[in-house]
Amino acid sequence: HHFSSHRMLLQRSFVGSGPRSACPHSKKAARCGQLRVSSPTQTQSPTADEFIEVDLPKPLGLKFARGNDGGAYVIANDPTVGNTDPRVQPGDKIVMISASFGEEVWAAQNYGQIMYAIRTRSGTVYLKFKRNFGDMSAVEEDASGEGKQFRNERNGGNYGAGTKEVQQRNYVARKEAERKRRELFDDALARFKDNQIQEALVDFENIVAMEPRNYVGDNFSRVTPIYKVTQYNIACCYSMLNQADEGLKSLGAAMSAGFDNYDQIRRDKNLENLRKSSKFQPLIDQYDEPVINWGAIKATFGFFGKKEE
Repeated sequence: HHFSSHRMLLQRSFVGSGPRSACPHSKKAARCGQLRVSSPTQTQSPTADEFIEVDLPKPLGLKFARGNDGGAYVIANDPTVGNTDPRVQPGDKIVMISASFGEEVWAAQNYGQIMYAIRTRSGTVYLKFKRNFGDMSAVEEDASGEGKQFRNERNGGNYGAGTKEVQQRNYVARKEAERKRRELFDDALARFKDNQIQEALVDFENIVAMEPRNYVGDNFSRVTPIYKVTQYNIACCYSMLNQADEGLKSLGAAMSAGFDNYDQIRRDKNLENLRKSSKFQPLIDQYDEPVINWGAIKATFGFFGKKEE
């Protein structure tokens, strides 16, 4: 099975956890109008509202990151990239999201579920945000205040016991995050093999978002081995859900991150729907030498043609 052939990169060192519910549909919620919740101040001015609701056509001009609590937070609002709403600020958290199809609204469970819902959504995307008024602490790496102590000591040239303790604690936390991530990867792979494509996809989207910042591998790679394999697996999932454009985006991300088994990409049955797209060949040609270089052939024949005249 091609999908899991890169498992050798990810040695198993743990016991898989029990099943995790992936996309529990919330009860059918009313669309925009009835979901507004005001802050306790009773004032109706937009700035005082604790929640914001938007209904936006894709593509969105909002960029999201996974917070320390596993949720999805806005990290950028850029109207030049796509559709957006000026009220939404970096730091705001998604609490409700429209389902992939129809009028149903899901309670936001985690980052992966939200990315899945946005990427597979047909029609406008309904989002309900809890406002954090520019507070970005939920997406900062060290939300405990220990990082501040470390920086102060370092700037003062004093590596005290506190600094050592913080470094040790950060190391342990990093190792624990790595273990959880591998466990989630194994769960996702098992779900994919059981043909639970949507559930696997939610887990894979979470795994991508758990990529450590400023990572440098032993071979100076800027991404973890699990990241590129997971992007490839996400491409397989979207292909099998017949979402070719989203699948090609993830395939591009995998190749850009260094996934270079082009033979597998050309033959993997899970990518069949992507290969049918007219965008597939130009995408893979960016990373791999084309089997037939049409550009070179045209240039060569054009050149000889002119010479003969």
